[in-house]
Amino acid sequence: MYSSNLKGFVLALVSSAFIGSSFIIKKKGLQRAAANGARASGGGYAYLLEPLWWLGMITMVVGEISNFVAYIYAPAVLVTPLGALSIIVSAILAHFMLNEKLQRMGMLGCLLCIVGSTVIVLHAPEERSIDSVEEIWELAIQPAFLLYTASVVAVALTLIFYCAPRYGQTNIMVYIGICSIIGSLTVVSIKAIGIAIKLTLEGMNQIVYFQTWIFAMVAVTCIVTQLNYLNMALDIFNTAVVSPIYYAMFTSFTILASAIMFQDYSGQSASSIASELCGLITVLSGTAVLHSTREMDPPLITDLYTPLSPKVSWYIPGNGEVWKQKDEDGSFPSFVTILRQDYFK
Repeated sequence: MYSSNLKGFVLALVSSAFIGSSFIIKKKGLQRAAANGARASGGGYAYLLEPLWWLGMITMVVGEISNFVAYIYAPAVLVTPLGALSIIVSAILAHFMLNEKLQRMGMLGCLLCIVGSTVIVLHAPEERSIDSVEEIWELAIQPAFLLYTASVVAVALTLIFYCAPRYGQTNIMVYIGICSIIGSLTVVSIKAIGIAIKLTLEGMNQIVYFQTWIFAMVAVTCIVTQLNYLNMALDIFNTAVVSPIYYAMFTSFTILASAIMFQDYSGQSASSIASELCGLITVLSGTAVLHSTREMDPPLITDLYTPLSPKVSWYIPGNGEVWKQKDEDGSFPSFVTILRQDYFK
């Protein structure tokens, strides 16, 4: 492994550790905030006043900075799959800190994600050499990548404005889908910014090019969107499930975006491409296994007197007469039952 790739590899490992921890710290902050105000999933922002949530944010920022620097030294096909380690970190911490039990099949799912990621890394193509931001811009305005970008924007807007209000509270794929597809644009933008910084430090100033600032604006917009919907996903669903599903989808879309924009797979043998596809399928299989073992979170009850199922009410008047009413439609009885303590003596 070359020296630059080794630096990227180490930074990617550090990034995974910090990001995996940030999931748990942020959720603890969200839980504390929910006890004192509106939940993030309901549009509330009480978590912004919670110090623990900000500690999680700082941890995530440190991880993302490490990840950002890793993209400067190593290709995306090496850095991105290593995010699987954040699954292990978050699953272990969630098991001990959040009491979100990870079942044996869930552990198998995590293992499949790791194995699939390893296969992808081992058969990843070499990254092409890029010498300027203008060269990246030429790749970004290719018809194929413009079509991909338009598709990502269209799907994201559909998920945000149509699916999220209707299915966001019950379907884990809605919020994570938004984070993942937007994240693929984040990675290519960050890659461009990283190359610009590296070239600038080497004496070739890239800040003077307007393309650098466009990539920066795209990256900031995508990151803010990702954080917002990731908060919602963490507030509703089990952390041990959010992390691997987010990782699997994010990795898949990132590899796809990188393949379209940078043409990573041109010149690769059919066996290498097949191996990478097998690795990707293994990752997705692990995600499916882990999702199937998810512990359902208890439903939110805003009215303590709202019946959750048909009930049977017994009315015992003072004369000893017993009358039974089966309440099928959830309506409340029009009486209040008061029993003396010595009634059953």
